[in-house]
Amino acid sequence: MKTFKIYFLSGLLLFTAFSCSDDFLTVKTTGSLTSADAEAALKADPTKLESFVNAIYSLMVQFDLVSDSHDSFGIMSILHSTDMMGEDIVQSKFSHFGYDYEHDNHEKEYRRTYTDWTYLYSVISNSNIVINMTTDSTEQFKPFRGQAFALRGMAYYYLIQLYQHDYNFQIEKNLPGVPMYYALNEGKANINGRATVEQVYTQIEADLTKGIELLDGWNRANKNQIDYYVANGLLARFYLMSEQWEKANDAATIALERYEIMTKEDLHDGFMNLNNKEWMWGFDHTAETSTVYASFFSHISNISPGYAGLNYAPRLIDRRLFDQIPLTDERRKLFQDEDTMTITADELTSSNMESTSATAWKLPYANVKFGWDGNWTMDYPYMRAAEMVLIQAEALAEMGLTSEAANKLSVLMVNRDPAWNKTDVTPDEVYLQRRIELWGEGFSFFDLKRLNKGIDRTYAGTNHPANGQIKVAAKAKTWIYQIPQSEMQENTAIKENNE
Repeated sequence: MKTFKIYFLSGLLLFTAFSCSDDFLTVKTTGSLTSADAEAALKADPTKLESFVNAIYSLMVQFDLVSDSHDSFGIMSILHSTDMMGEDIVQSKFSHFGYDYEHDNHEKEYRRTYTDWTYLYSVISNSNIVINMTTDSTEQFKPFRGQAFALRGMAYYYLIQLYQHDYNFQIEKNLPGVPMYYALNEGKANINGRATVEQVYTQIEADLTKGIELLDGWNRANKNQIDYYVANGLLARFYLMSEQWEKANDAATIALERYEIMTKEDLHDGFMNLNNKEWMWGFDHTAETSTVYASFFSHISNISPGYAGLNYAPRLIDRRLFDQIPLTDERRKLFQDEDTMTITADELTSSNMESTSATAWKLPYANVKFGWDGNWTMDYPYMRAAEMVLIQAEALAEMGLTSEAANKLSVLMVNRDPAWNKTDVTPDEVYLQRRIELWGEGFSFFDLKRLNKGIDRTYAGTNHPANGQIKVAAKAKTWIYQIPQSEMQENTAIKENNE
């Protein structure tokens, strides 16, 4: 690739570093060892391969890879910035992610488009290095090669949704997508220009399927890593996006085999502990990996003493969505009712959330879903069993199997709302449960795009502030990022941008 260089050092990743203003791009670079040195190190000591793969997971939570701004902290900053573009989260004050919230952060000169592009292509490039250093025939390398394929497939899955429309594959398949790069030992020619949506979709499915094949039978050391079941979960997401309903249901069913839905009581653990039985994949933060204010919890948690909790930019639930949560639903307690405080200071202190100097959790509609552990080592949620149940239910409903869909959804709802007793559900009913269940976890933007929906924050009684009271139609130009200006300048194979 021409846009940035990627390096290894002592099993950790060091990259080109950038610092930017809030809107426009400036660049400063640093140097280190080349990827050729990393390959030589592995040939000398094959046991280093695991540390190289784990370094990609570390990259996914790295602050300041591209920017020293506190809204750039890896995969969760991508998921949160896109969440802010939907309707379900209210940012009550302008701060970080404010331009995303206003749908004014998609153009080629802006830092967001460059940051996300760089993070995801860094995952791809480093995955390719691991793939190039391994073969299918070497048994001890299979799990690491499998993780690399799965990570590459995941990166393309996000890239194609960010930089192109993805509603209805048959309509979109010939649109220009994103460049695709391969490991040398795959024997494929890179597509330096914009591969079509169809080409990218084909590669996502191939990568995730290959990852599943290589990971089958391997037991991972911890939930930081992608295993056979998580790879199936990623494939289920892809099949949902591409409207392959039967395959989505099948992959989600496999992904669920070792997991169960958390109880109503466990809902109030702060969504910050990888040991939760429902969590399938995440990142287990330690004091060494914590990025404090430049972190997901700093921006999403009104309980932690970060940007949200200290009232710089509290995160609230959209009032209209909140009103659709029944009084009998335990998830309603994850948000402060306008009329009755859902959670009190005493309850906050006695729960698994440490009391803090944060005050934003007291606001009407403030989320108290995401907690605080007292030392900024809250874990990042990447995949939960609840999502897989929702994929099963949506896929079955889309196939017209509405009673089977209700039966699958009941596995989740029995642990959420004892009054829920539907015997048939429509895709729209499943979508509502996705919005409630996965609130704040990075799904709303991608759901809106694949379902061809717009947003309207201007309804009567809205709790969105004036700057956030906008309407955005489905397929509006702000739903897709332009390819970064630097990529357009340095990669001459790209001839067109998303104007």
